[in-house]
Amino acid sequence: MAEAAIPPAVTRLVETFSELPGVGPKTASRLAFYLLRGKSELALRLADSLQSLVERTRFCSICYNVTESDPCPVCADETRDHTTVCAIEEPMDLLSLERTGQYHGVYHVLHGALSPLEGIFAEDLRVAELEARIRAGGIREVLLATNPTNEGDYTAAYLLPRLKGLGVRVTRLGRGLPAGGDLEYADQVTLTRALESRQEL
Repeated sequence: MAEAAIPPAVTRLVETFSELPGVGPKTASRLAFYLLRGKSELALRLADSLQSLVERTRFCSICYNVTESDPCPVCADETRDHTTVCAIEEPMDLLSLERTGQYHGVYHVLHGALSPLEGIFAEDLRVAELEARIRAGGIREVLLATNPTNEGDYTAAYLLPRLKGLGVRVTRLGRGLPAGGDLEYADQVTLTRALESRQEL
C-alpha cells in the first residue's frame, strides 16, 4: 500500500539513483525527495547537465580519458612529453595527478583494474589499446600509476612483462602512497613524492 502511494516517476528516480555507486536505497530516496521539495530549478539543471553529459562527452581516441573534443586537451598539447605515458585506472586519477603540477607526460586510462573475482579481466580494460600505442612507436616510458590496492598491484604485475616485451621502460609510482588507498583521495604532497620517487620495474 505504501509503495502504491508513491508516483511511478518518483519510484523510477529512486531506482535510478540507487544504481549509482555508493548510493543505497535510503540515500536515493533522500535525493529524490530533496529534488521534489521545491527544488524544481535544481532538478531541471541536473537534467540539463545529464543530457549534456550524454550528448557532448566521449572517450579520447588516444588515451580514453573523458573529453568533449577528440583528441582530448592533454593529448593535443604539443608542449607535453608524448614519450612518457602514465597508465591510470580512472579519469579521476588523471585529475589528481594533474593537480600536483609535477607530471608533464600524457596518460592512458585503463577504465578499471583487473579483478578476476569480480569478473574483470584484461579484455575488459583498455590494455590492448595501450599496447597498440606503444607498437605505433614514440613511447619510451610507461609509468604504471594504478592504485596501491590488491587489484591495482595485480594489474601492474600483469602489465609489466607485456610492456617490457614491447621494449619500453616501465616504472611504478613510489610507495609514498598508503597501501589500499586510491589516487583520487591522495593529497598533492604525497602524490608529488610518489611521482618523484617512481621506480623502474
